[in-house]
Amino acid sequence: MKSLRDLASLGGLVYSTDHGRMCPDCRQPQAQCVCKRAAAIPAGDGIVRVSRETKGRGGKAVTLVKGVALDADALALLGKELKAACGSGGTVKDGVIEVQGDHVERVMEALKKRGHQVKRAGG
Repeated sequence: MKSLRDLASLGGLVYSTDHGRMCPDCRQPQAQCVCKRAAAIPAGDGIVRVSRETKGRGGKAVTLVKGVALDADALALLGKELKAACGSGGTVKDGVIEVQGDHVERVMEALKKRGHQVKRAGG
């Protein structure tokens, strides 16, 4: 039989029937988690960098948007708007918006309209 000290070292409560999943760091329900909000917005220099990449993608071009200082939900919404403006698909991974195709100029214009400071990165 495990002792109480051994169970506490496992990380504590992970699920509650009242609140659902619990955050392992701040011990709050995930909907009320305070640690994820504090670490959600990446610190940067305030410049959004837009580039085009083909490496590792079978020769297909992808437009990358890096350095947007938004939380995960707002970043996903911005990614959806950019994909709609370009008329193509894409995704948001690790704080980087990927839009399928070479849409650097369109993405830069759309970001400038939203008030972001934009620079073209790469060649």
